[in-house]
Amino acid sequence: MPHIALITLVVRDYDEAIDFYTRALGFELAEDTDRGDGSRWVVVRPPGSANGAVSLLLARAKDDGQLASVGAQTGGRVGFFLHTEDFARDHSRMLAAGVRFLEEPRHEPYGSVAVFEDLYGNRWDLLQPA
Repeated sequence: MPHIALITLVVRDYDEAIDFYTRALGFELAEDTDRGDGSRWVVVRPPGSANGAVSLLLARAKDDGQLASVGAQTGGRVGFFLHTEDFARDHSRMLAAGVRFLEEPRHEPYGSVAVFEDLYGNRWDLLQPA
């Protein structure tokens, strides 16, 4: 059955993006392969994700047009949803790692949620489903 395996996230720099996603969000670096042309194939994913789970392909911007899209790939809307089994634990850990939350945690009928930004300004939900 077809499934989405990777979502491309355009970044300014591979190493700063790897640092943010692995250190601040706790993702694991699944792959970092030099492609021989100055680009790299960089994949990060939430810890414990099984092969086949959706991962992020961190793609360095190649030109001014792509650079202009860094941080605005979803037009200012929440474009990424990071599910957790322990909202309080992960919210606290992310705050301590310097992640910028745009709101206080909310408890909605669908779960506990707070919007945060990645290092480029892309908006994410940290969400523990009800």
